[in-house]
Amino acid sequence: MIKINITNEIAQLRAVIVGIANAFGGIPTLEECYDPKSKEHVRLGIFPLEKDCISAMDALVKVFKKYNVTVYRPQNIKGLNQIFSRDIAFAIGDKLVLPNIIKDRRKEVEAIDSVLNQIEELDKIRMPEDTRAEGGDVILCDDYIFVGYSEKEDFERYTVARTNRAGLDFLATTFYDKKVKGLELRKSDDDAKENVLHLDCCFQPIGKDMAILYKGGFKNEKDYNFLVNHFKKENIIELSRDEMYSMSSNIFSISDKVIISEERFSRLNSELRKRGFIVEEVPYAEIAKMSGLFRCSTMPLVRC
Repeated sequence: MIKINITNEIAQLRAVIVGIANAFGGIPTLEECYDPKSKEHVRLGIFPLEKDCISAMDALVKVFKKYNVTVYRPQNIKGLNQIFSRDIAFAIGDKLVLPNIIKDRRKEVEAIDSVLNQIEELDKIRMPEDTRAEGGDVILCDDYIFVGYSEKEDFERYTVARTNRAGLDFLATTFYDKKVKGLELRKSDDDAKENVLHLDCCFQPIGKDMAILYKGGFKNEKDYNFLVNHFKKENIIELSRDEMYSMSSNIFSISDKVIISEERFSRLNSELRKRGFIVEEVPYAEIAKMSGLFRCSTMPLVRC
C-alpha cells in the first residue's frame, strides 16, 4: 500500500506519478483546446508532436530514476491527453484529494486506478459536487496551503478558471489545522501572456524559505505582497512576463537542494545555481506549448 505524505514542495521526493504522452490524440482543433497557449500553437501550426513529448517525458523519468524516486505511470487511454497528472488528484498531508475537474479531463482519473487502489479508502477525500479545484492551484508550504482561485464572476466567465471559491472554502474547512490562503489569479481565455492557468504558473516555493514569483499573475496586488512579505524580497526570484509565458515557475523540486528545470531557462537556472541548487536540466519546451511543464506533469505521493 502507498502511504501518502506531502506537506511541502521541497522535501525529499520518494514516489510520484508522471503523466504519459503516448497516443495523446495528436493535434486538437481550436474548439478542442481549453487554454489560450494551446490555441496559439495550433494556429501557428507548431503544436507539439507525440514523439517529441514522449522523448521529453522519458528524459524527466530518467532524472527521477537517477535520484531513486519510485515512478508510477497512468494506464494509456488511446486518444486522451494524459500528460498533466497534477490536476486530477493532489496530496495534502496523509490524504489524497480527488477533486471535480473539467468534463474533458475526467477519464484521466480512471487511468490511475492502479495507483488509487494502493491507497486506503480512508486516506482519500472526494470533494463535493459544487466545489472545483485542480492540483496546479494547490501549493503546500508546511503550515500554509496556498490556493489559486477565481471568484464567481471570473469563474463563470473564463474556461481557464479551474478552482472556485467553494473549492477554496472546502479545503480550508477540511484542512482546518493549516493556514489556507486564497490567492486570486488573473485569467484570459484568449491571451496566453495575460492568463495564469494555475497558481504554479506564477508561484513556486523552492529550497528553504525561497520562492519564484511573477507579480502580474495575481489579480490583486495584496496577494502578491502577502507572498513577498512571507518569503522576504531577498529570497524571491522575480519572473518577467515572457518568463511566465515560458512556464519558468513550473519547475519541480526533488529535494530542497535539487531542482528539475527546462534547459532553455538560462537566466533562471543561473540564478538557482547562484543560490546553491543543483539544477537538472531537461528538454521540455514542447510540453510547455500546452500550458504546462514539470510541476504540471507530476503528482507527488510521498516526500520525507
